[in-house]
Amino acid sequence: MTEIRPRRSVLSLPGSSARMLEKAAGLPADVVMLDLEDAVAPEAKDQARGLVAEAVAGRRFGRREVVVRVNALETPWGEADLAAVAPAAPDAIVVPKVNRPDDLVAVGSRLRRLGAPGPLRVWAMIESPLAILEIGAIASAARDVDTRLACLVLGPNDLAQASRVRLGVPGRPALMPWLMSAVAAARAYEIDIIDGIYNAFRDEAGLRAECEQGRDCGFDGKMLIHPSQIETANTVFGPDEAAIGEARAILGAFAEPENQGRGAIPFQGRMIERLHADEARRTLAMAEAIDARRA
Repeated sequence: MTEIRPRRSVLSLPGSSARMLEKAAGLPADVVMLDLEDAVAPEAKDQARGLVAEAVAGRRFGRREVVVRVNALETPWGEADLAAVAPAAPDAIVVPKVNRPDDLVAVGSRLRRLGAPGPLRVWAMIESPLAILEIGAIASAARDVDTRLACLVLGPNDLAQASRVRLGVPGRPALMPWLMSAVAAARAYEIDIIDGIYNAFRDEAGLRAECEQGRDCGFDGKMLIHPSQIETANTVFGPDEAAIGEARAILGAFAEPENQGRGAIPFQGRMIERLHADEARRTLAMAEAIDARRA
């Protein structure tokens, strides 16, 4: 089994705010995303770049995964962002507005020339109709080790704006075909995928419903815009005690002497297969990884 990294909550913070960068060190988000792109005004980008590079290099965020969203390479700031941030060694660089695999190849090439640390990964933002049409090819870039691709992140606001889809309808029916295409692509190439933000950060019930929908659709976590959203995302996307208990029971059932070598067995009124044992092992590994992060 590949390494399990909890990514239930991905909190985006403006890289231009020293106060927010300091506050992030005490927040229970699985992932802190330091943003140099949309959350930072053009006149503040140079200052933000320095603040973020210093914060990452200073290892201020404990056991949390730290990722940095840079500006696109074709903007006036993208190249400088990579040059400043890559040597600081965040866990990942988040690349905005990825439309085709070549965008990731270009970033990977620059990271190689910059001597970026080997463990540094790349996350791709999926934010346009073209990205949806190319989603399988984009996800397949994970097979090219030079791209370092490890995760997709959906950008529903940008998708809606570009396609004229209306957000705000419960259940996001207009977006669902695109979301599920992205999930299928991520799973096909064995990378993680993060659901996009829920804008109404004071609406806990709406957030919970959208997190539950994202979890049921196969997403690994949720991108967040406010610390108040962290607890809900962590709860919904993490295994609860019932799921952990069932996982242990499934593995225990397959371990019984009479079930050795059997591909399918009866379990609590239903038939389960070896694939359910694999999922049970993943559930327990995720629970252990979450507990380790709390320690």
